[in-house]
Amino acid sequence: MIPVTKCFLPPIEEYTEWVQKAYDKQWLTNRGDLVKLLEEQLKGYLGVDWMTITNNGTVPLQIALKLLGKGGEIITTPFSYVATTASIVWENCTPVFVDIHPEYLTIDETKIEAAITDKTTCILATHVFGNPCAVEAIEVIAKKHNLYVIYDAAHSFGVKYNGQSIFNFGDVSTCSFHATKLFHTGEGGAMFANDPELRHQLFYSHNFGHKGALDFYGLGINGKISELHAAMGLAVFPFMDQIIDARKKAVESYDRLLDFSTLQKMKIREHTDWNYSYYPVVFESEEQVLEAQKRLNENDIFPRRYFCPSLNTITYIVSKEMPVSENISNRILCLPLYVGIENQNIEEICRLINQIV
Repeated sequence: MIPVTKCFLPPIEEYTEWVQKAYDKQWLTNRGDLVKLLEEQLKGYLGVDWMTITNNGTVPLQIALKLLGKGGEIITTPFSYVATTASIVWENCTPVFVDIHPEYLTIDETKIEAAITDKTTCILATHVFGNPCAVEAIEVIAKKHNLYVIYDAAHSFGVKYNGQSIFNFGDVSTCSFHATKLFHTGEGGAMFANDPELRHQLFYSHNFGHKGALDFYGLGINGKISELHAAMGLAVFPFMDQIIDARKKAVESYDRLLDFSTLQKMKIREHTDWNYSYYPVVFESEEQVLEAQKRLNENDIFPRRYFCPSLNTITYIVSKEMPVSENISNRILCLPLYVGIENQNIEEICRLINQIV
């Protein structure tokens, strides 16, 4: 079977060596040595001054919205994983969708200002498949209207824009360290910020608001990651160059073998060092997508219709139509991409798709 992705697993002995350190210290949670060490290693690798690792990639979104959303309207994208919209609704804020750019697939920055009202508090945009939003334009809009900017950067580990980490943009950026991601801790995530006071609020919010054992800075939840998850991250981390190189080679094979006379690739934003996190292709029609999926499944190959559906259409949302997002969502397919996928597998995938397009 060829799945859409596979979890990268480091040698078991390297993982258990880190786990043994937690056993020896008998400290399994509440920010032990392994969590702190992993944060330091990742800060150096990513080129960021501050980060806090969390137990998943959704909690940082919820914390950021709790602190900055203030129950208001959140301008956001309909083309993302459901966690982006669900976090807004979960934190008693109102999602206000803005359609996406048809090539970059990120929020269309030229349409944001028209959606701003006196109830707007934040812009929550997604760097789609690791492809950066138009961060400079969004920053100008946010400053003009006194809005906060939160970036769902779940797919963006290692991405650089204009020579610096994508996590350095916006008031808060979040990332996922889920098992299927480029870098992972089995289950986990992280949040990033530049402002010292906001960093302080984010940090105590992920630890029940604690100010020592007996006092509290304010409201918080349990967003902490365990030492066992940090051990996985420490075991995966030395392989990052190998992971990215392997995925890059797979992407280059797809680029070479697929027939792009009718297929559309996602356009990577200029001045971006991309991380090869996903390989989405947009077909001419939904009928073609369904036929391609059927043909691939029959050959034990399992791509994913990702992102589908467009989030403005989910049941607990009331929204206007988003023509571009809905159209792309109906026609997009993410092809298998992971460390270890063989070139002959990619050749077969491309052969089957080319027969259809």
